Amino acid sequence: MKAARWTQQDGTGLEHLVLNERPDNIVIESAVVGENEAHAFGLIYRIECNARWQVTRLALKLAGGATLDLHRRDGNNGDAHAWSDADGAPRETLRGCIDVDLTATPFTNTLPIRRLKLERGERRVIRVVYVRVPELSVSAVEQAYTCIEPNHRYRYEGLDTGFTADIAVDEDGLVLDYPGLFKRIVGPEAR
Repeated sequence: MKAARWTQQDGTGLEHLVLNERPDNIVIESAVVGENEAHAFGLIYRIECNARWQVTRLALKLAGGATLDLHRRDGNNGDAHAWSDADGAPRETLRGCIDVDLTATPFTNTLPIRRLKLERGERRVIRVVYVRVPELSVSAVEQAYTCIEPNHRYRYEGLDTGFTADIAVDEDGLVLDYPGLFKRIVGPEAR
């Protein structure tokens, strides 16, 4: 198990994350205390991935409020990368997404970085489940990742917003510095 901690660069938030990478799956659990557009929130989230860093479940709970629980399945009957809610109701608008992106954390950048294993100069466009916090609004968006320096620097592009950032990461793909948004202050330490 590894632990990491980030702060929002404007000083309004803090995240503590535990990453448990096993041979057959990866489980991420985290607590975030933050602020988004002057809305303070507390969030606990859990992301479950298979051994290839493909998200299979996303569960979020706001302190004193809403929850979100999404599941992804890969079947042989045409439902590849299909999502459903906790009750099994399909979320058709999310079809084709493998990764998730939560606005409250830099960690979700690790998911495509680890999964895609990009070579220097390689760029990939992906479709992700995008969750705005604290609203917990869910949509599918296209993003791109480009490897600038393997295991050290990647360019993130929000294709729907035009936002671009060069993200510094460690050898585990965990964000060190997300300019203007997040900075790692602790970790990862083995626990």
